[in-house]
Amino acid sequence: MTLSILLVLLALPTAVGGTSPRLAAATPAASAAVQTGAQRLVAQRFRPLDGMRVGLVTNPTARVDTADGGPAHLIDRLHDAPNVIVGALFGPEHGIRGDAEAGAGVSGGRDGTTGAPVYSLYGRIKKPTPAQLRGLDALVFDMQDVGARFYTYISTMGYAMQAAAQAGVPFVVLDRPNPIGDRVEGWVLEPAHESFVGLYPVPVTHGLTVGELARMIQGEAWLPGLESLDLRVVEMTGYRRGMPWEETGLSWIPPSPNVPDVETARVYPGTGLFEGTTASEGRGIRAPFLHVGAPWADAESLAADLGAAGLPGVRFEPATFVPADLPGQATNPKWEGETVRGVRLVVTDPAAFRPVATGVYAVEAVYRQAPRGAHRSYLKADWLAKLAGTDRLGRAVSSGLAPAAIVAGWQEEAEAFEARAEPYRLYGRGADR
Repeated sequence: MTLSILLVLLALPTAVGGTSPRLAAATPAASAAVQTGAQRLVAQRFRPLDGMRVGLVTNPTARVDTADGGPAHLIDRLHDAPNVIVGALFGPEHGIRGDAEAGAGVSGGRDGTTGAPVYSLYGRIKKPTPAQLRGLDALVFDMQDVGARFYTYISTMGYAMQAAAQAGVPFVVLDRPNPIGDRVEGWVLEPAHESFVGLYPVPVTHGLTVGELARMIQGEAWLPGLESLDLRVVEMTGYRRGMPWEETGLSWIPPSPNVPDVETARVYPGTGLFEGTTASEGRGIRAPFLHVGAPWADAESLAADLGAAGLPGVRFEPATFVPADLPGQATNPKWEGETVRGVRLVVTDPAAFRPVATGVYAVEAVYRQAPRGAHRSYLKADWLAKLAGTDRLGRAVSSGLAPAAIVAGWQEEAEAFEARAEPYRLYGRGADR
């Protein structure tokens, strides 16, 4: 499968109520209630890109389903378009084709269909270089995010924005839904814990689409050098703020090997916190992040304990699993070959479910079951702080603070962030756009 490159709407009209140009509405694909930014470009036969040589930051999720052409990757549609030249492709973590494991190096090369060079943005170089952007008329970002601060695609987006600003070319975001809705949970990232898995002062779940987040990154000056960036967001049509993925009518394409479905995406911002512990987050089985546990845990009592907490929109089932080496998905997972006892999370009401709060309760419950002497090693303090955006979670758990009190500790800053983000939102809760 080839991948996507597209973009940039130099001829777009000025946005109403914002600074980003917007593309005139096009007819949505018949099979979907929501039309993505990429679908809108295809529907207009890339006329805004006439004669342009474009670069695309993308991965396999840039597939475009349309009523007249069926499913195809955007790069293939661009390659077939007589009025656009594919100049370069840039791959994030997991690579252009999405088959690299989390944390694995991503290599470059040349695209077999277009002949365009493929550059990696995951590894030693995390942003396009001036040489890689030379000769391009625009740089476009199109990939499906999952709405969690520590999912690295939004960090890649920010670095690409900086590169585009430096090169003096427009940066175009083809917007897609936030699959976990508009919920805002968790601590706002503290500067001391900034990293590639946390680049902006946002909560663990920020409740924004990538287009909205790009606007906020520039508007709040979270990265240097963006003052002169020509940022353009191609908005969706038919999308409402907080819209459940199932109502969009869009196909789910795994954005990474361990997020195979929307159910996993929904729990990931919470159970992903287990990456900062010695317990298992389910890597090494076919349903990662939906399962958590440890060899010392008592599955039945853990499920009962978490169930008694009355967390909304989720139930906990006792589970036993054995992590294994899964090529392309999990290499040397924690507790490989050992029996892990824990729970499976089943989301019963996506609108009510709160992934980060649920993850905090689960991390604390497994901690309490750790045998004497294992508590100190259970928390990987530095990594957990990067994921949570603060060391407050680790300190609270190790001090025995109740999870309800831990969750209450972020409410004020989460609410303040929601208010700060409001001017950058592109979609309301009411009727479809």
